[in-house]
Amino acid sequence: MEYRIIDLEHWKRREYFEHYRQAVPCIYSMTVQVDITNIRQKGYKLYPTMLYCLATQVNRHEEFRMNIRPGGQLVCYDVLHPSYTVFHRESETFSSLWTLYTPDHPAFCRRYAQDQQEFGAIEKLEAKPGQPENVFNVSMLPWAAFQGFHLQTQGFDYLLPIFTMGRFKQKEGRCWLPLAIQVHHGVCDGFHVCRLVEELQDQLESL
Repeated sequence: MEYRIIDLEHWKRREYFEHYRQAVPCIYSMTVQVDITNIRQKGYKLYPTMLYCLATQVNRHEEFRMNIRPGGQLVCYDVLHPSYTVFHRESETFSSLWTLYTPDHPAFCRRYAQDQQEFGAIEKLEAKPGQPENVFNVSMLPWAAFQGFHLQTQGFDYLLPIFTMGRFKQKEGRCWLPLAIQVHHGVCDGFHVCRLVEELQDQLESL
């Protein structure tokens, strides 16, 4: 795991970071509908493909790779890996797995499948051991095609994005997937979230 320590004294977002962390602590969410028609038509598995695309976009922009390390250092990680939930139907519980990101889509899907085979049936919160600190969280709620979704986190020092997907719906021949995005305003503005959504949609259509 590698990261760059942010020099707060000369950082362009210093006043925004301090304002939204101390004066007006602010975490916000945005829910959008993304068109997944292309990946459905091509037969890609939805969950690993969305994990791959989200990780690709997160790793393109440093606003989504920033966090406060134990000890208080503000850092930007070189790369983030997706940590995601797996549901256990019989016990109605879930586990958290993580898969190393690679910019190669088929290679990432193979890593995902290997992690599922090895750890997917283990019914404990952290089913795959050794999770690094440079991960971002993703979950899936396939039972609800929601229009809005908000997580309430305690404290305002968790800066990494959190993504939640819902059940996709078909409308006028297209498949639409609800995607909720939660970010910390100290490191990420609405512009950055909207850019991520636009680039994510472009990737989903060209994959």
